[in-house]
Amino acid sequence: MERILERYERYSYAEAQHTSTNIESQEISILDQVKLKARIELLQKRERHLMGGLDYLSLKEIQSLEQQIDTDLKHIRLRKNQLMLETISQLQKKIKEKEKEGTQHELEQQTHEMIPAIHVGMLSSR
Repeated sequence: MERILERYERYSYAEAQHTSTNIESQEISILDQVKLKARIELLQKRERHLMGGLDYLSLKEIQSLEQQIDTDLKHIRLRKNQLMLETISQLQKKIKEKEKEGTQHELEQQTHEMIPAIHVGMLSSR
């Protein structure tokens, strides 16, 4: 009788473990299904966006997309203006350098023109 009770306890313990393991695996399986379903929906939504499927977007999603486009456009315009200002500044510096070079060149020409006149004047005053 004792052996029968021991066997009964072993089998009922094994059955309890098997049942709890089964329940846990079912719960994990259900969680996996929920996660996979959400992942599939997300991927399908991204695919529609990539394919240009605005027809499938809700009003809220379209408004969000519009706001994102507006924000990106502002950043693009700011960057363009920044680049234009930098280019204008560089061009103004080049103009000033050219003006300095031109002024120096004119002074050199005038000096060269004056040297023979001074030299002639010195010779005639002797």
